[in-house]
Amino acid sequence: MIVYDLVCTAAHRFEAWFGSSADYDSQQNRGLLECPLCGCGDVGKAVMAPAVPAKSNQQGSRHNVALAEPAEQLLMLQRAFEASSDYVGDRFAAEARAIHAAGESRSVHGEASADDVKALRDEGVPLMPLPFRPRASSDA
Repeated sequence: MIVYDLVCTAAHRFEAWFGSSADYDSQQNRGLLECPLCGCGDVGKAVMAPAVPAKSNQQGSRHNVALAEPAEQLLMLQRAFEASSDYVGDRFAAEARAIHAAGESRSVHGEASADDVKALRDEGVPLMPLPFRPRASSDA
């Protein structure tokens, strides 16, 4: 597996995992990559710094900082997503169907059963699981 930092033309930076660099090239050439924040399909590799481990004789808080960064990044992603999406709770399946049927380009998030998710996919409604638990707007 290989991980790349990708960036879209709106300057949204995000991480993506690929089986190999050839997998990335293939998906990029077929237009399968898009920004998870804005849906832009014009994405490319961002400049990345190599992951250089600390010397074994230098212990300290650097390890804790490294662990905190992914959590902070996920929280930032969650906040950005929630700011640009409407929370619809357990009405997710009905809302997603209505948006798809109307041809709208509106982002919603909420909860759905496994059966609802399968039915939505079978109907061609685009959806994806979130890497975090959605918060209702009153929880923010």
